[in-house]
Amino acid sequence: MKNVTVTMEDSVAEWARLEAARRNTSVSRLIGEMLAEKMRHDDAYERAMREALEFKSWGASEGRYLRRDEMHERGTR
Repeated sequence: MKNVTVTMEDSVAEWARLEAARRNTSVSRLIGEMLAEKMRHDDAYERAMREALEFKSWGASEGRYLRRDEMHERGTR
């Protein structure tokens, strides 16, 4: 584990102290957990984006494209 110094506004520091107390943990651990969650979220998003961009059938179409009026028909036939 690494120790780091974090600079924040007084109001943010007060919120962090209260939130850490509410969760029965330290401000240091609270910030570490929040950053770890942010990292996991960002990694999952990047992975999903990469998989979506690699998806081979985007734009692949069999036959002609529907016209606008055909696309919006609601079973009126």
